[in-house]
Amino acid sequence: MRTVIAGGHGKIALLLAELLTSRGDQVVSLIRNPEHAADVTAVGAEPAVLDLEHADAADLLATVRGSDAVVFAAGAGPGSSAERKYTVDRDGSVRLADTAERAGVRRFVQISTMGAGQPPAPGSDDIWAAYIDAKTQAEDDLRKRALDWTILRPGRLVDTAATGLVTLAVPPVGRGDIARADVAAVLAELLPATHTAGATLELVSGDTAVDRAVAALADRASSDDAAPLID
Repeated sequence: MRTVIAGGHGKIALLLAELLTSRGDQVVSLIRNPEHAADVTAVGAEPAVLDLEHADAADLLATVRGSDAVVFAAGAGPGSSAERKYTVDRDGSVRLADTAERAGVRRFVQISTMGAGQPPAPGSDDIWAAYIDAKTQAEDDLRKRALDWTILRPGRLVDTAATGLVTLAVPPVGRGDIARADVAAVLAELLPATHTAGATLELVSGDTAVDRAVAALADRASSDDAAPLID
């Protein structure tokens, strides 16, 4: 597969790129800062200096065209303003999805967050509220599109070593932590897993091996007794 990853210098994105390239896939990682190119190259991916907020539409289209899949892993990041939660976490996803449709790339995996789809908890600060709202709006936009999309909502991200064991299911899943390395492993399994197209999934640490957790979603989707996998 040839996969384009937006937010290519993020921790999850770098881990994902390394997993994909190690199995022989081609990865193009979108980055804003050219100084990050060496880190992208080190994990086997091809850096493309394109800022989703400001890149020329033709340049973005040319980069995405010919790919098999797109992953939206971009985010405004800690310390950013409420405004940038919308311009990156929402508008960046919308722009990438627009580009994928124009390029004829159907597979689109969006990293969202646990808590999206619901109002922010009472007492949340304005920036957190904007983040949840931006992610919710990005999800809502993607669900309306004629793409083979999957939305993944990880729990609280931690930098511990991968366990390879997760809980991956349709909402609601209880709150919990998840190692970024395990998120990357799940994303790598989801990309070719076409049975998850149209699904919103939540992810925390658990006791099921990553490959089995993704494969089990196919059984759930075909079960008459289970809650529907596809939105």
